[in-house]
Amino acid sequence: MTLHPIVEWLAAGLLLLASFFLLVGAIGLARLPNFFMRIHAPTKASTLGLGSLLMASMIVSAAQGRIGFAELLITLFVFVTAPVSANLMAQAALHLHVATQPPAPKDAVPERRAT
Repeated sequence: MTLHPIVEWLAAGLLLLASFFLLVGAIGLARLPNFFMRIHAPTKASTLGLGSLLMASMIVSAAQGRIGFAELLITLFVFVTAPVSANLMAQAALHLHVATQPPAPKDAVPERRAT
């Protein structure tokens, strides 16, 4: 079954938007310096990315005559659980006194000479 070109373009645009947000979340997770920033990037960006991906899936399934009820449930579940889990991880990190600043690299700290 072929889809209408508008549906295909809309789904492709949402997939590109989803891949952008997921890439930003992954880069933020790998590159940001401390734990609190690392949980912020994938929580926000990946939620938007997964939401766009699931919206594209719902549009394609609706164009094929199937209601995307599973995709809707997954979207609601992710939108509720991702911020809550990030908040709980941040509270646990605060309770455990996780450092908010990354340690300085060894070559950045000047050596002291004994005099």
